[in-house]
Amino acid sequence: MVKVWYDGACPLCQREIALMRRLDKGAAITFVDVAAEGDPACPIDRAQLLARFHAEEDGVVHSGAAAFAAMWRAIPLLRPLGLLARNRSVLRMLEAAYVRFLRLRPRLQRLFT
Repeated sequence: MVKVWYDGACPLCQREIALMRRLDKGAAITFVDVAAEGDPACPIDRAQLLARFHAEEDGVVHSGAAAFAAMWRAIPLLRPLGLLARNRSVLRMLEAAYVRFLRLRPRLQRLFT
């Protein structure tokens, strides 16, 4: 089972999580909207959860690209991408892309509001 914390106030995040929910046919992921409800059992500060994507897989909390990869591994269609991200070089490239996306995120959010 994978737990994903996401920013439900973010229009981009809402769209992505909606897609992941549709793809998660086996209900292998628990999605927690940090903006609305939070998660009292979460070991991560709420501000950090809202700033970066986080997921817990097998008791390990991942952040950024590693969190996306954990979520992908829980969805059969995306599992090959998640497994590929276990390669350190691939994960480094994904993380670099994620960091660039975070810089653009505020501008992109305005497009979807």
